[in-house]
Amino acid sequence: MNPDSLKFDARGLIPAIVQDADNGRVLMLGYMNRESLGKTLDSGRCWFFSRSRGQLWLKGATSGHYLDVVSVDADCDGDALLVRARPQGPTCHTGEVSCFHNPLLEGEPAFSLQALYDLIQGRKTEKKEGSYTTYLFEKGLDKILKKVGEESTEVVVAGKGGDKAETIYEIADLCYHVLVLMAQMDIPVEVVTRELANRHVVDKKTKQETARAQETGQ
Repeated sequence: MNPDSLKFDARGLIPAIVQDADNGRVLMLGYMNRESLGKTLDSGRCWFFSRSRGQLWLKGATSGHYLDVVSVDADCDGDALLVRARPQGPTCHTGEVSCFHNPLLEGEPAFSLQALYDLIQGRKTEKKEGSYTTYLFEKGLDKILKKVGEESTEVVVAGKGGDKAETIYEIADLCYHVLVLMAQMDIPVEVVTRELANRHVVDKKTKQETARAQETGQ
């Protein structure tokens, strides 16, 4: 969609929801006018318009907690924006990761690899008696690596046997033990996600260059 076709309100503003590009968590809601949207698209960092101060502001200019933009999408009506970004620190001025941290109705938390990783990290810092995860951390890196190797082999055996259900089960075991390894080595989930995203970008660029070469007969 062309930015010129967006529907700004009577004050010349459009709401912009910012979402963590790596884990999907909603980080904040801000407002942009045409100028701040232009700066966001040009700079790759989130700019907003402050309704209370009546001026543009760069998120992170004071705190250093910038929002590095990955993508910007308009909704079907063109009157709201979804910004996917990578935060350089907490987004909320209170120090919370997200501005949305005051629950009004709490349900069962959605499962995610990040949530599982956080639970595993908790077992590392606050050891729980009888916890298998705590046991792995107590045994140390060599034990964790051994389990990763064993689970990798079990995935191969299950896959070779053609048993889909068993393969799924063993892949889940492997994922868990890899997350334990990541926690042991202090490797956040978003770092691995970012590595995969970077590879996707490189692969996409390579395909584009190959297509251009074919078009020109190189």
